[in-house]
Amino acid sequence: MRYGRSDAMDNPTLQKVAVVTGANKGIGLEICRQLSARGVTVVLTSRDEERGLAAVRKLEASGAADVVFHQLDVNKSASIASLGDFIHTRFGKLDILMQPVSSSGLANAIVETYELAEDCINTNYYGPKRVTEAFIPLLQSSQSPRIVNVSSLYGKLQYIRSERIKEELRNVDTLSEDRLDQLVQAFMNDFKEGKLDQNVWPTRNMVAYKVAKVALSAYTRILAKRYPKFCINCVNPGFVKTDLNWNLGVLPVEEGAEGPVLLAILPDGSPSGLFYDLKEVSSFE
Repeated sequence: MRYGRSDAMDNPTLQKVAVVTGANKGIGLEICRQLSARGVTVVLTSRDEERGLAAVRKLEASGAADVVFHQLDVNKSASIASLGDFIHTRFGKLDILMQPVSSSGLANAIVETYELAEDCINTNYYGPKRVTEAFIPLLQSSQSPRIVNVSSLYGKLQYIRSERIKEELRNVDTLSEDRLDQLVQAFMNDFKEGKLDQNVWPTRNMVAYKVAKVALSAYTRILAKRYPKFCINCVNPGFVKTDLNWNLGVLPVEEGAEGPVLLAILPDGSPSGLFYDLKEVSSFE
């Protein structure tokens, strides 16, 4: 996706602009509130327009300013392009791309079918990747571009059973996007053919979610290496009480949002390509 210049691009002192994906509830909504409280103009996105507009009204009623809604389905290229055109026309740049945990049918499933696993991988790995690739030109127009991918405790290599695959994923100097996609596709093929145990993939409890989040963490590290002028990190927000975990989490959304927001407003020159647990640098391992 390419964009021409706009008047806003010539004025780097304009208010920072953030896009928050999947933000009509939970951590995403709270991230919008906290970014707005720090003077950031926030584009709250949601697949469902009615829910997204209701979320904006809720934030406005609580005193949040400069929050606007735009529909976004991370699995549809036309929807991503529409949001990109909106940002370019209205703001001319993007300073912060914030991608919180995305829900899928898997969250409420008792049996993890192939179809649910495919939806989970698409929503939690390929979706953020599509949005990122589309918005890189807008981020390049920012003086301080930030990408924050909200991962999970499951986004660490310890949840990958194969030592061979672990080694490939940890070596950011040799891992390519193409190879990362090949590994994700290999997982999906093995899932379909009933070979997860045979090929040493995760085999218990939200296996697709684990692979998706590890892949997102690895993709974050690849991006950080490719765009050294950006600040790109991923973060585990903690076990937050949300619909994704049937509200069994122990942290309120206010605490869960603090880590992602911290990464969004890191000062220039801050480290990139790191994995954070809550608000502290952790290990990808």
